[in-house]
Amino acid sequence: MKLKGFYSSLIAIAVPVMLQNLLQTFVNMLDTIMIGRLGSVEIAAVGLGNQVFFVLNMILFGINSGGGVFIAQFWGKKELGGIKKSLGIMLTLSLIVSTIFTLLCLLIPHQILHLYSPDPEVIKVGGDYLRLVSLSYIVTAITFAYTNAFRCTERVKLPLVCTSISMVTNAVSNYLLIFVVGWGVKGAAIATVFSRVIELLIIIGWSYNRKYEVCGSLKEYINFDWAFVGKFVKIAIPVILNESLWGLGITVTNAIYAHAGTDAITAVNITGTISQLTWVFCMGFGNGMSVIIGKKIGEENTDLARGYAKRSLWFMPAVGAGVGIFLLPLSFLLPVFFNVSPEIILTAKYMLLVLMISYPFNSSCMNWVVGVCRAGGDTIFSAVAELITMWAYAVPIGILATFVFNLPIIWIYICISSENILKAVIGLIRVLSGKWLHDVTK
Repeated sequence: MKLKGFYSSLIAIAVPVMLQNLLQTFVNMLDTIMIGRLGSVEIAAVGLGNQVFFVLNMILFGINSGGGVFIAQFWGKKELGGIKKSLGIMLTLSLIVSTIFTLLCLLIPHQILHLYSPDPEVIKVGGDYLRLVSLSYIVTAITFAYTNAFRCTERVKLPLVCTSISMVTNAVSNYLLIFVVGWGVKGAAIATVFSRVIELLIIIGWSYNRKYEVCGSLKEYINFDWAFVGKFVKIAIPVILNESLWGLGITVTNAIYAHAGTDAITAVNITGTISQLTWVFCMGFGNGMSVIIGKKIGEENTDLARGYAKRSLWFMPAVGAGVGIFLLPLSFLLPVFFNVSPEIILTAKYMLLVLMISYPFNSSCMNWVVGVCRAGGDTIFSAVAELITMWAYAVPIGILATFVFNLPIIWIYICISSENILKAVIGLIRVLSGKWLHDVTK
């Protein structure tokens, strides 16, 4: 079967998404590097403080990925009313969740961080950071919903431009507030809030001025009936639960790392920061795959959608293997970026090598969960598979490695990372079965 337009369609969506994610990651990395000049306590504190945002981010990603299933398929049918109703539900749910997170972080930030680390100094510094940075959560939630809707309707350039402006704003504000004014981690938090507000203002102003397809009035956004809400919930709730509980599982594994010591969680945060520079390529292709497959389903071209899915089974692991190689040279730059002990640097280097080996499996998981099954509305299966591998395998093996066998941090990291091998095999079987494809707009 000739898969006409596969690469051109995928690259047209994936490249701007990659660049946006790369810039976004660079902003986060810049935060960590600047804070890293202050010391290991500050790195650990901000890293744990951002774990709260990570959980929020996973819930928002779940809401918007679920909604994206509808928007991509409605886009294939060119039903703009359905697109706006879907975005309306996404915005409503995102605002509710982000408001709850904001209130909790404003009222009890230190108590929240105590769940992650027993170190009182890390909790104090991280709590102050969390209280301030939580002011960006509602703004980020709105931006997240619009950005996802733009991607699903192939409007990928505006989010890229906005992220570029946000990056420059954040970098300059960070430097001024952290070092010139001398506010340390509090300055980093304020800079994040400021840059997020600027990003949202540009996204809303530009898209409504140019009359993008997803832009509508409040009446259009809330013009949904309960039958449509029920259908949306049926598809989206498994994704929301999936991302929320998966994100919670990641925070639990980070708490496991933190209980292995402050040096251990510092090495994990450094590894995560560096790996994000390469992972954005896998994310870009995964998101692009979701849009082009969802669009073909909406056009009722199911043979082509299945063909795209099967090609992704070898294409995405190859992408993962290719980009993972770049972790090796990046590992040698760690002493330049981070002002921490040689022991922490060495541990982070070993972790990056483990990550490089596991990248083809990680990329395969990203592809079948986000790129294929969600595009096809197969959200229940992907949710069950991800949660079982996380909570019945990764978390228990991490607890055993840390608290029972008292293994070194690098072996704990290997044990937890092995989850993706199991998950990749499950995904391969599911995609080849063809049972993942559903037209949710009918």
